Amino acid sequence: MENYNILNSQRLSGILLHPTSFPSKFGIGDLGSCAYNFIDFLVKSNQKIWQVLPLGHTGYGDSPYQSFSSFAGQPLIISPQKLIDINLLNEDDVYYDNSFNSNKIDYGYVIKYKFSILRKAYSNFVIINDFNLRHNWSKFCDREKKWLDNYALFMALKDLNKGSMWINWDNSMSHPTKETKESMINELTYEINFYKFIQFIFYEQWSQLKKYANDKGIYIIGDLPIFTSFDSSDVWANKQLFSLDSSGYPIDVAGVPPDYFSKTGQLWGNPLYNWEVHKETNYEWWVDRLSHVLKLVDIVRIDHFRGFESYWSIPYGNKTAINGTWKKGPSKDLFDTFVNKFGNELPIIAEDLGIITEQVRILRDNYNLPGMKILQFAFETTDDNEFLPYNYNKNTICYTGTHDNDTTRGWYKYTNELNKDKVRRYMNTDGKDISWDFIRTCFGSVSNTAIVPLQDILCLDNHARMNLPGSSMGNWQWRYTENMLTDFIIYKLKSTTKLFGRNI
Repeated sequence: MENYNILNSQRLSGILLHPTSFPSKFGIGDLGSCAYNFIDFLVKSNQKIWQVLPLGHTGYGDSPYQSFSSFAGQPLIISPQKLIDINLLNEDDVYYDNSFNSNKIDYGYVIKYKFSILRKAYSNFVIINDFNLRHNWSKFCDREKKWLDNYALFMALKDLNKGSMWINWDNSMSHPTKETKESMINELTYEINFYKFIQFIFYEQWSQLKKYANDKGIYIIGDLPIFTSFDSSDVWANKQLFSLDSSGYPIDVAGVPPDYFSKTGQLWGNPLYNWEVHKETNYEWWVDRLSHVLKLVDIVRIDHFRGFESYWSIPYGNKTAINGTWKKGPSKDLFDTFVNKFGNELPIIAEDLGIITEQVRILRDNYNLPGMKILQFAFETTDDNEFLPYNYNKNTICYTGTHDNDTTRGWYKYTNELNKDKVRRYMNTDGKDISWDFIRTCFGSVSNTAIVPLQDILCLDNHARMNLPGSSMGNWQWRYTENMLTDFIIYKLKSTTKLFGRNI
């Protein structure tokens, strides 16, 4: 499908679900048959949108918002069955571990398990007599060379250094010269090609799934984190683009001041950008990054959009995000560059949550970007607020909640009685089917687009929460089982969609 902002033109609805949450026999959701079954579920229930979290190769904490590369895909969601289908594995290579929890991901175990399978697949790829597969791999390596070479070398060096952060490597590796890089490439050819191989496989499997979704009339909304992880090939290979000292350590880091989610703010720890250098290069790295993600998805949500206007800068070494300062971002300068590259109708959603100023609103509206409305926020206070549906305009996306919120059932259970009373009176409900009360209110809003996490469609409580901002443990683990997507759920979702004039 073409990359333009379809969300501006019609009433649509869809589901927020990350691929790691798919059912599978391998401990984590993958791009195999259950991914295709989910697309079929969307079609049967008359949905048009599938929204995912960032698809990157995750690092510390398993967060999709902290990856080893802004361009590399997540190896953990590669489907072993699809590797069997193309003769890179056989059934004996893939053992099914009955200890895998079908509702929760054990990342430590899954990473070891999945990479053992991927290494076996690569060893078979090295010797397989399949001209088309090898030709396609070679074309992929040439096409993606600009980011792939640095990523693959970075990961090979990371393995050589037992997973430690690049800043702790020997200086010849952490700050390599051109000659040193060439020498390391020669020494680590096998490992480097392994990482290129798994990226090739990821992109092959993802592009097949995206084509299937698009052919069925499903648009995919992706997610682009505004910041990158410090321990990433992006920072390691492009130090000049970031706010680092002469040793490579961050001068200041990203986060947000105290807000709804945390009294001490959120200390993300990502290095901040050296925007002057980005401007000198006409924002080449940013244009490449957005171009890349728009090959994977149809529309992209830019996380922490407000950071392009002003961002919260926290001195490196602080333990909380309290002692930061606001600094000016590239604002219109960057987005004018995007318009020159991608056209006037940018396929971008602005994540405009948190402390939003008039300047941020002007930046968003100047490019006609849809903003976000979170229904749970409407009932966190008994006062009037911008998240109540009667305050929306059409160019918005209404969510019951996002990956950072509790599920609707979990939120309603633990919110105070005054907030519950406001919900009941506003929605004319007794609260016994609270998830669907929220869904109906979301779908019935004036917002052009309504998106609901699958957890709310399934009426799950806080045990199915995806992420608790400010915490580094126990997140991103939730999975559903295939028997949850019942015919009754399909009927209920389809009839609600039709009732409120969406996707017709």
